[in-house]
Amino acid sequence: MAAILLDIDGVLHVSGQPIRGATQAVTQLRENGHRLRFVTNNTTRSRRSLADELRGLGFELDDEELQTTALAAARALDGRRVLALTMAAVLEDLGSVELVGEDAEAVLIGGADETEETNRVFSYMNLARAFAELEGGADLYCLHRNRWWQTSRGPLLDSGCFVAGLEYASSLEATVVGKPSSAYFAAAVEALDAEPELTWMVGKFRPDEVERTTITPDVVLSSVADLPRWLEEML
Repeated sequence: MAAILLDIDGVLHVSGQPIRGATQAVTQLRENGHRLRFVTNNTTRSRRSLADELRGLGFELDDEELQTTALAAARALDGRRVLALTMAAVLEDLGSVELVGEDAEAVLIGGADETEETNRVFSYMNLARAFAELEGGADLYCLHRNRWWQTSRGPLLDSGCFVAGLEYASSLEATVVGKPSSAYFAAAVEALDAEPELTWMVGKFRPDEVERTTITPDVVLSSVADLPRWLEEML
């Protein structure tokens, strides 16, 4: 049986609305004996609330099956002084990270969402503060550097533009702790006790994105609902 990493936004649901057949697909994958790990670049919600939301949409999962970027950041920045430009909801997952407003050892950039909080987190003054810390010697980290994410209104600008701007201004390169960093996926594979070569990653796509990437997917399915049947045919 396969080890499967399932993205969430755009794969299982879009803007809080489950994709038709997605809940049944997850159930079927479990019944077929596949090992599942839910991997998300969501940077606006805690693991606890994300897991609760998914269960509320009808998906079967335990909190421990869900891997988030904030938890990855907590491992990477354990014990360090961090200026975090993130949504308040993810702070509970940052563990032993020491959150500070100045004299930081690292700057951590989170992700945007569809609420007014994005305007406050990524205000000019906050970005200028982050730049000052980087100029003072802090390292630059980001939960992800996504350019956009899929919403019911279509693709919406994400915080990757702020990461790129801080890199440009500071002449630093950000360390990505979420997808697509190899460490993030390695942690997910390790949690499933799986071999990378025998693990499937299921993510969202748009035709133009597939054409631009250098990665060739094994298959493009119209929906995650088609995944159980395809896997049974392949395996």
